[in-house]
Amino acid sequence: MAEMSNYLENALLNGTLNGTTYTAPTTVYVSLWTSNPNDDGSGTEVSGGSYVRTAVSFDTATGTTGLVATDADVTFPTATASWGTVGWIGINDAASGGNLLYHTALDTAKTIDSGDIFKITTGNLTVELA
Repeated sequence: MAEMSNYLENALLNGTLNGTTYTAPTTVYVSLWTSNPNDDGSGTEVSGGSYVRTAVSFDTATGTTGLVATDADVTFPTATASWGTVGWIGINDAASGGNLLYHTALDTAKTIDSGDIFKITTGNLTVELA
């Protein structure tokens, strides 16, 4: 995942170059999208059918890779209705509303029907700043 939202780009630039305070979220959440959220968060996020953004945690950035990976599985609730075809994921700073931080297309889009569970296994969601 490498695409940063306009919100986060501005917050980091202003924080590092203009002395503006940026308060990092204590918890971040994975969101699922049926259309590209773009840098401005304008896509279509999944809704209904028991969908909720799901909390995610990452290992600590160290060394020179500029990369972090999830340190635990991210398991969404069982869909109670069709969520459509999920082709993108985001990382948000709130369980609902809030701001999109990062986004990217999935390697393969996945249709989520009633009874399906969307899961990202440990280490399979990474964020890299290069």
